[in-house]
Amino acid sequence: MSKLPTTFLDRFARGRLATRWARAAELAPTLDSAEAQALAAEAQDMRQRLDHVLHKVEGRRHAPLTGDGIARPLGSDWAWRPALWTGPVVPQGIVAAPTRAPFGQDLTLFHDCAQSELTLRQIRNPAGPAPYGLEMDVFRFDGSFLSLVLDLPEAGARGLRLGHLLRLDLDIAFERPIGVFCRFNVQHGPNTEQLVRELPLYKDETFVDFDLGYTKMNEKRIEKAWIDLIFDAPQMNRVTIRDLTLARHPRAEI
Repeated sequence: MSKLPTTFLDRFARGRLATRWARAAELAPTLDSAEAQALAAEAQDMRQRLDHVLHKVEGRRHAPLTGDGIARPLGSDWAWRPALWTGPVVPQGIVAAPTRAPFGQDLTLFHDCAQSELTLRQIRNPAGPAPYGLEMDVFRFDGSFLSLVLDLPEAGARGLRLGHLLRLDLDIAFERPIGVFCRFNVQHGPNTEQLVRELPLYKDETFVDFDLGYTKMNEKRIEKAWIDLIFDAPQMNRVTIRDLTLARHPRAEI
């Protein structure tokens, strides 16, 4: 049985809404500046709501039949696959991406190039637990650093303890091998703790564990957490991240 409303009144309301927006499109060229601005704001709000629905629906359509395919170490109390890997984002690509360019709701590109020759785009994965992936093309690179910054959701930062390990698991490929460094950052009050790991690219499993026991974070003052993926000498390369997941689990007591 469908969980969505399908009564006559629901169908009537959808029809009225479609007619209203069709009429608004016809009248748009005749509106004055203030009226046009108000209509644009209303349409943008509606678009954001529809994009959110489409993201959830498309992600569900192409999700694994059972579970979410996230590898959870024993005792994991939180696991997450960012939105860019679960459903479509708008826009689906950025050409000549500037620094601090957001892509999806969780990811931001950082670099210091004088002239950007970087392209980001979301791709559809032909198989695997993540229905979508990220492809980054780097042509000439005149900067000194390139990183993708992933903001952890509130659920991932809330409840972090010194007794936790945070596992970052990637399905990543390159046109040519380069170094990738992963840095976990957690802000607690005025201070920020950092842990850096180099991603092992020549093993069957590509993941890193951040052991929070090596930090001095104040568990009671955690404000936010994020991860940097830092690419070494990225010029003339294509990086494809088919999947990216995080899982939080307790460290072994010694």
